[in-house]
Amino acid sequence: MQQKTLSQEQIIKKLESYCAYRERCETEVKQKLFTLKVEEEEVGFYLQYLIENNLLNENRFIDAYARGKFNIKSWGRRKITIALQQKKIDVNKIKQSIEHIDEDMYIQRLNIVLEKKNQQLIKETDEFKKKQKLVYFAMQKGYEPDLIYKAIKTILKNE
Repeated sequence: MQQKTLSQEQIIKKLESYCAYRERCETEVKQKLFTLKVEEEEVGFYLQYLIENNLLNENRFIDAYARGKFNIKSWGRRKITIALQQKKIDVNKIKQSIEHIDEDMYIQRLNIVLEKKNQQLIKETDEFKKKQKLVYFAMQKGYEPDLIYKAIKTILKNE
């Protein structure tokens, strides 16, 4: 079965609604263009169109992504950075965005995440295993080891 080719206007309409739904990065838009069977030579034209019409803005995407993953999923800086690098985002842009995360809020969120996990580990009697599980959990969330150890020390001291 042969798939019909979309016109330039149809592709632009699809891209506009795709970018209007939520913030996108260039990699996601390129993937969408690939699924729409757009020729390699035309990709630049569509990216330029989206950038000129302010539908595609990588800095806005990075900020929204980092804010969302931190506020909603409680991810740490390391996990956010790795996820953005997988989307082929420039490391310097990632660093600038990560710096916008308020340090006090960051530590507070880490404490909340660890206290919640600590409550789930209430049946764990071995202190070492409990600490190990908390560290592993926070590392998976993308938090920095030095902050994790400080937070765990405070949490376990308050028990």
